[in-house]
Amino acid sequence: MKKRILVVEDEDRMRAFVEEALRQLGFDVVSASNGLAGLRLLDSHEDIALLFTDVVMPEMNGRRLAEEAQRRKPSLRVIFTTGFSRNAVIHNGVLDKDVNFLAKPFTLEQLTAKVREVLGG
Repeated sequence: MKKRILVVEDEDRMRAFVEEALRQLGFDVVSASNGLAGLRLLDSHEDIALLFTDVVMPEMNGRRLAEEAQRRKPSLRVIFTTGFSRNAVIHNGVLDKDVNFLAKPFTLEQLTAKVREVLGG
C-alpha cells in the first residue's frame, strides 16, 4: 500500500513541485496552502504517514502546525522546509536541532533522499 504524505506549503509553485515529485516517487499526496486546511486534511485522512511543511507561513507556522498534527496523530513523521538558513531558523527558536529539515531550494534527489530517510525506505 502506498504511503500518504500531507504537503502544506503556501507558495503555489513550490507546493505543485513537491506534490508532483512525491507522486512520481510512488506516494499518495494530499496538500494544503495553510496550516488550518492541513489539519482538516489530517483529520479526514487517517493514513497520512508524513507531514511535509514549510516553516514560514501566514497565520500558523510550520512548527505550530506540526505540534498540533503530532498531538492528533503521535506516529506522524515531519519534514520541515524553508528558504531561510537552518541556523537562522534554529537560533531564532523556530525549530529544534534534531528535527528533519530540508533547505530550499532543494533538488528532486535531495527531496527523495530526505523522504526515504524519514519514512525508513
